[in-house]
Amino acid sequence: MARWAADGLIAVTGASGRLGSRLAFRLAAEGARQRLVVRDPARAPRLSDGRPLPECQVAVADGYRDTEGMRAAFDGVRTVFLVSAREAPDRVAQHTAMIDAAAAAGVERLVYTSFAGAAPEAVFTFARDHWHTEEHLAAVGARTGLRWTVLRDNLYFHALSTFVGHDGVIRGPAADGRVAAVSHDDVADVATAVILDERPARHDGAIYEVTGPQALTLDEVAATLGRAAGRDLTYHPETEEEAYASRAGYGAEPFELDGWVSSYTAIAAGELAHVSDDVGRLVGRPARSLAQWLDDYPGEWAHLRRA
Repeated sequence: MARWAADGLIAVTGASGRLGSRLAFRLAAEGARQRLVVRDPARAPRLSDGRPLPECQVAVADGYRDTEGMRAAFDGVRTVFLVSAREAPDRVAQHTAMIDAAAAAGVERLVYTSFAGAAPEAVFTFARDHWHTEEHLAAVGARTGLRWTVLRDNLYFHALSTFVGHDGVIRGPAADGRVAAVSHDDVADVATAVILDERPARHDGAIYEVTGPQALTLDEVAATLGRAAGRDLTYHPETEEEAYASRAGYGAEPFELDGWVSSYTAIAAGELAHVSDDVGRLVGRPARSLAQWLDDYPGEWAHLRRA
């Protein structure tokens, strides 16, 4: 199969994380040349026998605030896969600095992981960050010729497993709304298809909605997780006031609390319910279900089992 990026270097940011590492293994399997951008080189993805991934370099940068380190990591790179930064008050500034660094380094193409429903007035506060980032990416592309593609991922299945409290209850103001959560694997498969497509121009300026195959209520999520864990897990709908009060003792900053609570209210508002066929169209198979993810990754939800 012809691969557009086969003769160009691909930088994968967040390469030690759940998404970046999955993408790195997929690109390596296709023979692509990569530069894995990590904070700690010891955490860069490796083969099961400890050897480095083939055709891979490792670049070290201390996060997206390390603009000099990231600029060096992008030097000589043709395509950048930009995993969104951790939630922070200056998150948009971090993203825009990375986009600017890629353009300044002469990168031809950038694939960015955004979020479902990204909009300036999105209920989920962190989705607003993604919208501002998308706007900057489009503006830089128009000004410099940087080609771009956006992957708007829904909530991850792993994130849903962390919603469950120690008492086996998911609490939050999601009402009876639905969420079309997705696996990290499907996002990595979509990214691989986009980055290595032999006809890359068809992805220029594209915004893909990367979702699971169905939209579930949190009652249904709890029941599915419970069946796998062998215990009764339930969902208790809170009011917004109850949600803020129940999380007040976590020591989190206000922006974090707003993000946590609004992830539920966005579900209640229907902003995460859309089921897209983009995984099927781009990858050539249906998106994985929550039940499939539970079967595939028992270690990622082992905390739900009884002690």
